[in-house]
Amino acid sequence: MKLAGCSTRRSSSTLRHLHCRTLFLILIWVVSLMSYWVFFVHSHSFYEMFFHGLRLADYSGPRDRDRYYNILPKTLLNQTSDGHMGNSVAENVDRRRAYRNSSVIARAPFTENGDRRQAYGNSSVIATAPSENTARRQAYMNSSVIARAPSDLEDHEKDSDKSADTSRQQEKQRNSSACATAEEMGFAFSGRTEEASLRVRKMIQDHFAQHGAARVRELSPEQFCRQNFVFGRTSDAGFGNEMYRILTAAALSLLLNRSLILGENREKLHFGEYIAYSDHSFSLKEIKLLWARNGCATKYKRPLVMRIDDFQRPAQTGVLCEDWREWKQPIVWFQGTTDTTAIQFFLKNIHPGMRDGALMLLGSPRIPSSRPNLFGELMKVIILPTRAVEEAVNWALNGGPDPDITLHMRLRASSSRRALYAAYNCIKNSLHELSHTNARPRVVLVTDTPSVVRHIKEELKEYAEIMHFDYMSYSSQNSSEIMSATYFQPSKLRARDWGPMPRWVAFVDFFLASRARHAVISGAHRRVGTTYAQLIAAMAAANKLHENLAYPLNFSFYSSFQSTLLAGGLGNQVGWGHVWNRFGGKLSCHNQTDQCALTPLLPCGWWDGPWQSPIVRDIRRLKTYGVDMKDTGEVLETSLLSFCKSRKIPVKTMALQLPSCKKKCQR
Repeated sequence: MKLAGCSTRRSSSTLRHLHCRTLFLILIWVVSLMSYWVFFVHSHSFYEMFFHGLRLADYSGPRDRDRYYNILPKTLLNQTSDGHMGNSVAENVDRRRAYRNSSVIARAPFTENGDRRQAYGNSSVIATAPSENTARRQAYMNSSVIARAPSDLEDHEKDSDKSADTSRQQEKQRNSSACATAEEMGFAFSGRTEEASLRVRKMIQDHFAQHGAARVRELSPEQFCRQNFVFGRTSDAGFGNEMYRILTAAALSLLLNRSLILGENREKLHFGEYIAYSDHSFSLKEIKLLWARNGCATKYKRPLVMRIDDFQRPAQTGVLCEDWREWKQPIVWFQGTTDTTAIQFFLKNIHPGMRDGALMLLGSPRIPSSRPNLFGELMKVIILPTRAVEEAVNWALNGGPDPDITLHMRLRASSSRRALYAAYNCIKNSLHELSHTNARPRVVLVTDTPSVVRHIKEELKEYAEIMHFDYMSYSSQNSSEIMSATYFQPSKLRARDWGPMPRWVAFVDFFLASRARHAVISGAHRRVGTTYAQLIAAMAAANKLHENLAYPLNFSFYSSFQSTLLAGGLGNQVGWGHVWNRFGGKLSCHNQTDQCALTPLLPCGWWDGPWQSPIVRDIRRLKTYGVDMKDTGEVLETSLLSFCKSRKIPVKTMALQLPSCKKKCQR
């Protein structure tokens, strides 16, 4: 290495030699100083950050938490919450530290599988028998995590800043583990939601009374031309995903106080042969006709323009950064809404009005009892089975009463019996709750793998009457073309996902299963609580809910997990559309036994509820939306504000062509 003014050759000049040595020593000293600064200063900060929890003892949650609770109706705040109100960052750091030190983590490699099983069996963290799971739930119920009275709920919010240290000490003293099983997570979300659901039911009724098609059609031309709409349309995907497109559009119409448009043509609505849509909505064809008839584009200078926002394209969506109430276009189309997540993104919208409206509609994840059965109540108003489907449902009931329990098994042609055995235990637990009734319980079975029907009937025949819609027998007795065994067949690509049955069978199964009076149980070979199972449970609960709160709902949605699905916790429940995805992070215990977990009727869209933590995949995906989220589920709102201020969202619109108004526009 050569330095300026120095030579590597030996010099006879002593002064020149000393000058070179001095420069070398100075260089070595500078490099050493920089190395010391990088290694010792930065590594110490890194250590402090990740292993000492950033000293966030005084942190108590998002800055707008208090405003959230001021917005909710007082009736929600005054009732008992059956779930704790979420953990601070410091509590979650202590939770993870305790988890690393707990006996569930192997500190040395196992040389024999038998040693591994023996250590797991002796672990005090993981429950190994149903009785132990019951004891864990009881201990969890009695712990300070659960708010047991209205005063507990309010005091927690008022004093959260003062009691952070106390909460951490209680967390350390608590006998529960640093993670939770699926049953414990479900129990934290098992608040009574009847009052919240009835509140949303009243909102839906009032909305369609004001903005429903029956009233809006009769408005004067000037009033009609000032009306705004939300457009929803289905395509050719599965029943669950397509139904959520319609339901999200309906929910958005409530949020924005707009009328609802479903499909382009009422006579050609997707699934129209099996689903009847109520008269609360328009078709796009009818809106074009009314727009031309009332002279909206010519007389009132308001052309029919549709603004399109695609949720599945993070760079183009304004779901977090835009105030949709200020959009002036007559029609809004929110695309890519195939599950419950899209509408719940408005809970984090940077505009207070949008966020507050979403909170009124969806409730707060921190108060499980405030979370209404929104999609079930919307389905109850918007869709009905057609006459052909109703006849098939009645044929399956065979003159008997509605089923007590629905079992939905999505096995995807798997020959494994582990999912079935786990579901059997879940069914038996539900049947035990019905033991006070004299009638023999009825269980309706819905599955994508017909080969398991006989096995399930044999296993459960001594406990209940098992019902299953046999489409082959029904189609042989029915002359309807749309209900034949060869009509509406799935493609070869979809047959493995949906099963080999004709697609119309899914509609009969849905309306049959949604008549369950006591419980819906979801089991699967891989992912539990799919969109189809969610909709069955939501519809069944809405059908069961009585207007008079004196009659308790007494309805539950369960998820059945076999132990093999829980070897790595809930981290394999990937996909935003699956109800357990929000629980897949670090707070999910590994190596759980079979679980029968209570499941929320309204799946969460974010990760700020009890026991929720994200997986790395979801943290990265949220980053594309401009959301920085910690592994505890906490959203960095300042980062989101900066992101929204720095970006320019493209406005995508489409001008709709109106029909010629000569004869067609006459009333």
